Amino acid sequence: MSFTRKIDTAIVFAPHPDDGEFGCGATLNKLINQGTKVHYVAFSPCTISVPDGFDKDVLYRELNDACKQIGIPKENITTFDFPVRELSFHRQEILEALIKLRNSIQPDLVLLPSSSDIHQDHETIHKEGVRAFKYTSILGYEMPWNNLNITTNFHVNIDETNLKAKWDAINVYESQSGRSYKDFDFIKGLARLRGTQINTEYAEAFELIRWII
Repeated sequence: MSFTRKIDTAIVFAPHPDDGEFGCGATLNKLINQGTKVHYVAFSPCTISVPDGFDKDVLYRELNDACKQIGIPKENITTFDFPVRELSFHRQEILEALIKLRNSIQPDLVLLPSSSDIHQDHETIHKEGVRAFKYTSILGYEMPWNNLNITTNFHVNIDETNLKAKWDAINVYESQSGRSYKDFDFIKGLARLRGTQINTEYAEAFELIRWII
């Protein structure tokens, strides 16, 4: 699949480090390989959730290394220090930050959590992201462990190279090794399932929130 118009600049919003990789890492790599400039924005370092034995800033260090695997340069990474599970209390600050990013980056495409994501931080980033970027094409990425139901009506055909970049990025997060979904068979199986839906080997699926041609 090729996008119906050239995507010069894209931005992915990750409430927490690794959300962007899990949700759309292969698509990000495909966009980069097609010449798109991709920006990654993370909102919380999740310091209180870091497992014992790791430095409190480990997730943002891992994020920098993970972005290298996908092809996102360090200068295109933006991080904030909002407390995990409390993003809703900082809604206005987040909205104002998003508007500044909108004005400075002016992306053609925004990728963010889907409207059916039940995690409170993901819900906040979805709502404020749509509010700030309502005149931009927007796709909602899926996270099956947070989606009781989800509309996946936009598929991106990916290949082995994109899938490997996604897994290599996810695998950087050693601090998250205890997550049941940090598993290559799961990542590959989901990509095969979504690929089957469009008669190709692998794909990532999204909720189409807005598409502007």
